[in-house]
Amino acid sequence: MLSEPFLTSRPEDGRDVPLLCWRTHRPLYAITSAPLGGGIGVRHWVVNATVPMTYHRDDPADHLAGLARQLDLDGPGVGLLTGVDVAEVVARADGGVRVWATVGLGTPVQAAAPAIPAAVEPVGTVNIVALVPVRLGDAALVNAVATATEAKTQAIVELGLPATGTPTDAVTVLCPTDGPVDPYGGPRSRWGAPLARAVHAAVLAGGAHEVVPWSDRLRLEESPGSVLFTRSAIPGSAADR
Repeated sequence: MLSEPFLTSRPEDGRDVPLLCWRTHRPLYAITSAPLGGGIGVRHWVVNATVPMTYHRDDPADHLAGLARQLDLDGPGVGLLTGVDVAEVVARADGGVRVWATVGLGTPVQAAAPAIPAAVEPVGTVNIVALVPVRLGDAALVNAVATATEAKTQAIVELGLPATGTPTDAVTVLCPTDGPVDPYGGPRSRWGAPLARAVHAAVLAGGAHEVVPWSDRLRLEESPGSVLFTRSAIPGSAADR
């Protein structure tokens, strides 16, 4: 139904910027909070694009649509953005459900925390793409998004961060367009339970080390004498527990 993602890149500002793409073997039904293709409907592809931390475009959907055209992707699709190098995608599967996550936790926040000052730019994004192998009803899809979000939050808390996510997280859940409709997507339902476990495992693995934004890492690599630290190198970090 959905291919394994392939990693490619596109030229921007003299750099080769990473881009991750999933193609569908046939159209899939989806629910997504992505900048491009958001909502519920039939989708033909998914793109997760790395962007520099200086990204300030006010037309992300148009930008993503342009990237899709460069890849010769036809029909409506899903477009995601992240400051993380999408080559660091983590894949997990459980009971027929497949999940891919790019995990950036540079700005962990509590969902009900006071508003972030306008001058503070979010520098972390957790993008989750999930495939459920049976047709979910619309209510089940909404519940599946909640289930995936709860599992993501569980993983973040277990990583030692007092947070529910980041300000820019996105979730995409896809399923077949036909077949018997399953009405449930909660964490104890037939398909919600493996979805929760797969999301939890992917976010836990992706967040086990410090993920430096792609553009920051590039800058550090190009700076003579620079040293790049990761969470796994910091004593007492989540990766050491």
